[in-house]
Amino acid sequence: MERRSQSLAYLDTHIVVCLYAGLLDKFTPKAKAGIDDNNVVISQFARLELQYLYEIGRITVEPDKIIGDLAGEIDLRISEYPLNNIIEKALMFITADKKIREKFTQALW
Repeated sequence: MERRSQSLAYLDTHIVVCLYAGLLDKFTPKAKAGIDDNNVVISQFARLELQYLYEIGRITVEPDKIIGDLAGEIDLRISEYPLNNIIEKALMFITADKKIREKFTQALW
């Protein structure tokens, strides 16, 4: 999928799970555009959270399968940037989490 922008959009774990489950109707138009128009990545922390969710039974698909499938569908990548660079340079973060959006004005939903 060719992106219109060279910007990165970091997806939170909830968004990754919803994308994998095909729950696109839960996304706002702005969130869909953010995913469609940018290079989408997840942090290593989101990957770790997916593993925790799998281990406690909240999701039933292994994280590597979820990430691999979304890599093929939307070109999802795991960020290779050092954590401090992610924090300083993240251009966009797509999340449905209201508390995060209240505190982080660059968050999209």
